[in-house]
Amino acid sequence: MLKGIRLGAKQTLAVGFIVIILSGALLLMLPISNKSGDSIHFLDALFTSTSATCVTGLVVFDTWSQFTFFGQLVILILIQTGGLGFMTIAILFSMVLGKRIGLRERSFLMEAVNSMQISGVVRLVKHILVGTLMFEALGAVLLSSRFYGEFGLWESIWFGIFHSVSAFCNAGFDLMGRIEPYTSLVPFQSDPVVNLTIMGLIVIGGIGFVVWDDLFRNKLDHKNYSLHTKIVLISTAALIAVSTIIFFMIESEASMKGMDFGGRLLASFFQSITPRTAGFNTIDTAALSEAGSLYTMFLMIIGASPGSTAGGIKITTFVIIGLSLITYFRKFDDVNVFNRRLEPAIVRRAFFSATFYLFLMLAGTFIIVSSQTILIEDALFEASSAIGTVGLTKGVTQSLSGISKLVIIALMYSGRLGSLTVFMAVNEKRCIRKLRNPEDKIIIG
Repeated sequence: MLKGIRLGAKQTLAVGFIVIILSGALLLMLPISNKSGDSIHFLDALFTSTSATCVTGLVVFDTWSQFTFFGQLVILILIQTGGLGFMTIAILFSMVLGKRIGLRERSFLMEAVNSMQISGVVRLVKHILVGTLMFEALGAVLLSSRFYGEFGLWESIWFGIFHSVSAFCNAGFDLMGRIEPYTSLVPFQSDPVVNLTIMGLIVIGGIGFVVWDDLFRNKLDHKNYSLHTKIVLISTAALIAVSTIIFFMIESEASMKGMDFGGRLLASFFQSITPRTAGFNTIDTAALSEAGSLYTMFLMIIGASPGSTAGGIKITTFVIIGLSLITYFRKFDDVNVFNRRLEPAIVRRAFFSATFYLFLMLAGTFIIVSSQTILIEDALFEASSAIGTVGLTKGVTQSLSGISKLVIIALMYSGRLGSLTVFMAVNEKRCIRKLRNPEDKIIIG
């Protein structure tokens, strides 16, 4: 029966992530993984494994307080595997063993890293692996040097490695329970080294592997950048700049009350980056103003770049929808950007992806508020964080019911694969009809 099953690329990715999540959950259940010496409930282990593999950062336990070094190592491996994609890791072992990478494996890789063409995909994966090692190593050195005064030699090295990988993979897991449980990076709120290093790793991991490759090949020759790279770089920079100003203004009397100008600016800068989609926080997320919470959810929905370690609908989808609306208002026929015309199929795909994403988020919120007593704004924030693979929370994760945990697990899984990938994994075959129905009209608006 199994020999007759042939999975497509998207289905392979979907099933592969499930296998990794279940394996991680079983390892985290072991007594050796927990400081108490006892096994934890399977649902809690599944939640933690899903959050790590889907690089989210929502936790039902404080990572430092609950898990031993072995358990923390399991979480770190899940983060790295989930961030790079298990197909990338599998191909790495194939290359080390000297095995030939066939056409089918290359097509899977193209899907895993969101490459636009199959040629050169193995070279791209090599660049991804080397680049990841370089950036994570540099981040680990910088963070370890800063943590040394707080935690000593060996702990500072481990903390540097863990937080560097977690930041680069946009995971948001931390070990700062060593200072205070569930505190994230609040103790280092005014530390420029920790803040700038974490922010740099988040942005580099979030711009996407295809953008990396383009920058590597063309260096500073921006005229030869692909349309995708131009959109990602410009929109990312613009969104960070605008968001920093917005948070600086609206949070002055809320979560950033009492900070001096420099502290507010650094915290606003960090807050503009972390919802897309890292999950670290240097301010109390529960203390955000109503406007700050709403804008944070907006950033979590947008996310970062396709083919990256981040989630969300992706910034390119957001830009395409925005350009489509402008095109409609100006009564143009085509969506144009940088003197290039976008295919109608890409525009339809962007709208479908965003719509399906929002449907899953709202459906998850509805089930959560139906299954337990919880404020709807907290449930919506949690659902947005889960499907955006962000990891920010209003402090309700630990109080979620069993049903709500299953909902969040499903949202994290959908967010890591991408809403469109989830849909296509279920319905991979494309139906092309030879006959088309007569055209008719309905009233819109």
